[in-house]
Amino acid sequence: MGALTASLIAIVGLALGWITIEIACKPCLEQGREAIDRNLNPDYDPDDDDPTLPLNPNPLPSDHNVSADSSSTVAKIV
Repeated sequence: MGALTASLIAIVGLALGWITIEIACKPCLEQGREAIDRNLNPDYDPDDDDPTLPLNPNPLPSDHNVSADSSSTVAKIV
């Protein structure tokens, strides 16, 4: 009976220790789990993470044709 009691106390102690670690380190553990989930997701695109970046940084209109003989001037402002 003593072995059963000791093993029961050890199991309860491990469970309480695990719960304590989960509560104490919750922010860090959540970030780590999210990172693991992102890495295991085949549809994940890292470019979708930062909403402040423009979708197309140098957009050109579809009707904009750049030709070699176009007359454009570059002005340097001092």
